[in-house]
Amino acid sequence: MTMASGILLVTHAGVATALIAAARHVLVRLPDTLDSVELPADADPELSLREATRHAASLDQGAGVLVLSDLYGATPCNIAQRLSEHRARLRWVAGLNLPMLLRVLNYAARPLDELAEIAVSGGHTGIRIDHEPC
Repeated sequence: MTMASGILLVTHAGVATALIAAARHVLVRLPDTLDSVELPADADPELSLREATRHAASLDQGAGVLVLSDLYGATPCNIAQRLSEHRARLRWVAGLNLPMLLRVLNYAARPLDELAEIAVSGGHTGIRIDHEPC
């Protein structure tokens, strides 16, 4: 039996909750290996890192953890990057959007490195300009 990678959303307050609710609406059933940490505007980065570390550890069933953050360069992304410095089986991707999350959830059983690439592909594929077909 293939182990699924853990999926941890590290976002600004409210973002992960909204994206998970939308994903639940589309997919109905979400993996048990999905969790989130939302950072308020006044979050202490060290406390947030400890919280994210606990969540990542609880999600890792041996296949590693994919961390998705909402905004490159912001505190949630910095937390994800710092997590990766301390966990061998952790990849992070910034720029989280709903298409990215849906793609990751649909392919959660894929190996961690492949899942990170799937996340980026899903995020890019879900962005279109008005003259492109849907």
